[in-house]
Amino acid sequence: MSRIAAAFTPRPALMPYLTLGYPDPETSLACVQATAEAGANLIELGLPFSDPLADGPVIQHSTQVALENGVTVAKCLQMTTELRRRGVVVPLLLMGYYNPIFAYGLARFAGDAASAGADGFIVPDLPLEEADELEGECRKHDLSLIYMLAPTSTPERIKKVAERASGFLYLVSVTGVTGERSGVAGGLREFVGRVKEAASVPVAVGFGISTPAQAVEVGQFADGVIIGSAIIKAASGKKPVEGVKEFVRHMRKVLG
Repeated sequence: MSRIAAAFTPRPALMPYLTLGYPDPETSLACVQATAEAGANLIELGLPFSDPLADGPVIQHSTQVALENGVTVAKCLQMTTELRRRGVVVPLLLMGYYNPIFAYGLARFAGDAASAGADGFIVPDLPLEEADELEGECRKHDLSLIYMLAPTSTPERIKKVAERASGFLYLVSVTGVTGERSGVAGGLREFVGRVKEAASVPVAVGFGISTPAQAVEVGQFADGVIIGSAIIKAASGKKPVEGVKEFVRHMRKVLG
């Protein structure tokens, strides 16, 4: 069983997102370690980019700070290596936009990421129709390229993406950017159900989940719960490592 597959037993998996290099590189590494120790089943490591079009203000701010801290794609790969050296064993997915990955070089990126200990990638602005080359590089190194679906995805689109899926499918719960919402989006349960009928991999939900109540509700019908902005907020306090660890520990506890 791959590390990603193992992350979904038991379910629901808790899948936090953290921006590498925020609030600073060393604290960022400590926050990822704390997240793993607190019970995260899989961690998404954000690659800073100057135009994060899928992200709301909280994650946008964290990526801007990380860029100002000098965090590049190469630095993120070094940080991934360091996390494995420090004993982090949960699956690590590099989540970033296509432009810096393309500039780094797809073959080089996949090879270096595999050497660093990453398990795969999430690239929000890379459509299925343009993903052949990166997907091919992923296959060479046994990495997963995680595809995303939105509430606006048609049945034909869901079927097409599900057929290409590896690792898991990332469902965006709302039409819009990342960030906290007052409640779980209407129709989400039905959307997850439609995708699960077509998919042979686990289905995880992200965007707009920030509170324990929301996580518990989504965890009743999804295989994984992805939380980003709320954890970035926890990392923005006076004691970021302790804040992140307590947040994740509580989320894991309420998810069961």
